[in-house]
Amino acid sequence: MMNLLEEAIIYATVMHQGKVRKFNGIPYILHPMEVAQILSTMTEDAEIITAGILHDIVEDTDGTLAEIEKRFGERVAALVDSESENTYPDEDKSVTWQRRKEESLTVLQNSTDIGVKMLWLADKLANIRSLARIYSEQGEAMWSMLHQNDPAMHRWYYKTIAETVELSLNKTGAFKELIKHINSIWPGTFDSEKARYKKYREVSVDGCKLLGRGAKGDVYRYDDELVIKVFNQKNTYHDVEQEIAQSRKAFILGIPTAISFGIVSVGDRYGAMYELVESDTLSGCIAKAPGQVEIYAKIMAELAQTIHSIEVTDEDGFSDVSERYLNYVRSGIAYENEALAEKCIKLIEGISHSDTLVHGDFHSGNVFLQNGEPLLIDMDRVATGHPIAEISDLYYFYVVLGEDEPSIVENFMGFSYETAKQFFSLFLRYYLGTDDEYKLKEVIEKASLLCYIRIIRKLRKNGFVSDTEQRRIKYYIERIAELTDKLDTLAYQQLPN
Repeated sequence: MMNLLEEAIIYATVMHQGKVRKFNGIPYILHPMEVAQILSTMTEDAEIITAGILHDIVEDTDGTLAEIEKRFGERVAALVDSESENTYPDEDKSVTWQRRKEESLTVLQNSTDIGVKMLWLADKLANIRSLARIYSEQGEAMWSMLHQNDPAMHRWYYKTIAETVELSLNKTGAFKELIKHINSIWPGTFDSEKARYKKYREVSVDGCKLLGRGAKGDVYRYDDELVIKVFNQKNTYHDVEQEIAQSRKAFILGIPTAISFGIVSVGDRYGAMYELVESDTLSGCIAKAPGQVEIYAKIMAELAQTIHSIEVTDEDGFSDVSERYLNYVRSGIAYENEALAEKCIKLIEGISHSDTLVHGDFHSGNVFLQNGEPLLIDMDRVATGHPIAEISDLYYFYVVLGEDEPSIVENFMGFSYETAKQFFSLFLRYYLGTDDEYKLKEVIEKASLLCYIRIIRKLRKNGFVSDTEQRRIKYYIERIAELTDKLDTLAYQQLPN
C-alpha cells in the first residue's frame, strides 16, 4: 500500500503532465518536487510535505480542493488552499497581479499554522532560486517576461513574505537562503545579518498582569522593572523596528517617550521590552481611583499640549495625519455614499497643513505614569497635523465606541463608561482652557464627524456587514450628512497654549 507522499507524487505527476516551467521548459512536476525537498529540510511532517507536492494543483490544473481533501485529508487540503490564489480567469493576469498577491498575503499573515508558513517559504524559495538564476543571466530584461514587470512590486512581495515568516523560521537554512537571494536581486533589502544564525531571547507572559490592549498589541507588567508590549500576529520584526525607531525620533524632538531596549519573541509573536520601574498606565490609575479622574485628565491635557506644540520639518519624515482619515473615507463611507464622501474629503483636505505633531493613538492606555511623570508608548502613528485629529481619537475611544455598547469602552479602558465620558469632558476643558459650553460643543461636533467616518470604516473593514451593522452605518451617515451641511471647516480658532 502506498504511503501519503508516494500517492501525492503520482497524483501530482499525472495532474501536471504536459506542463512546463516558464523560463527553462523543464517538466512542471520538478517544481513541486523541489518544494517538497525544501520542506523536508524543515520538517518530517508528512502532511506538510505532501501539501508541498500538491500546492499548485488547484491553481494550475483542473484538480479541486474537494478531491485533495478526499484523497489526502482535511489538513493537506487546508495547506494547499493557503497557497492557492484566486486566478480571476476572466481578467488579464498582469492586471490582477497585485490584487492576487495582496489577497494571498492576507491568508499567510492571518495564519497561525506553522505548516502554512513552511509551505509558503519553500514555494517562494524555489521560485526565487529560478528568478535569481535568470537575473544573473539576463539582468533587468528578465522583468519584461513576467506578468508583473515592475521589479519594485516583486521586491515588496518577497520582502513581505520573508518578514511574515521570520519569527517562526529564521533559524532554518531555507529562510537564510531566501534572504540571500532577495538581497542578490535587490541589494540592501535586508540586513545581511538576517542570513546568519540569530536566536531571539524567548520570554513568556504567562501569569503576567495585563496592563492594557491596543490596536497593535497587548502590554504586560513583566516584573517590577520591566514592561513588555506583545505585538499582534500580523506585526513583523520590521514593524517592531519601525515603531522603536519612531519612538527614538519622537523622544529627541521632546515627546516624553518610553524607549524599548530590546526585541524578544513571545511564542509566535514579537515583543518589545521597556524599563518602566514602579509605573502603571494612566488607565490603570483611573481604574484604581476613579474619584481622581480630574487629576489624570489634566495630566493628559498637558501631555497633549506638549506634543501639539512641537514643530518639525519635512526632513523629519513624519506623514500627515489627514491621510489616515482620507483612507477611512475611501475604505468606508465612499462605499455607501460617494457624494457625501466627497464632502468629507473636502473638509479634511481643507484643514491647513500643520508643522506640529500629533500622537495618532492617544489614549490613557498608551500613557504610563512613572514617579508622577507621563511617558508615552505606541509611537508608530506619530504624524503632523491639526489637533482636531487627536481630539477626535479621544472622543472615539471614550465616548463614541460606547454609545451602543458601553462595555466596549469599559473592557478597553478598564473603568466605567460614565468615568470615560467624564474623563474626556475634563480633558477637553483643560486642553482648550475654557468652560465655554458653546466652544466645547463646536469642537466636539468637528471631532465627532471624524469619529463617525472612522467607525463606518471599522464596521466595513471585514467585508461582510450584518443587518445590525448596516443600521448603525445608516445612523452615522445621517449624522455625517447633518454635520457636513453645518460645518465649513474642521479647524477651530482657539489652539492649545
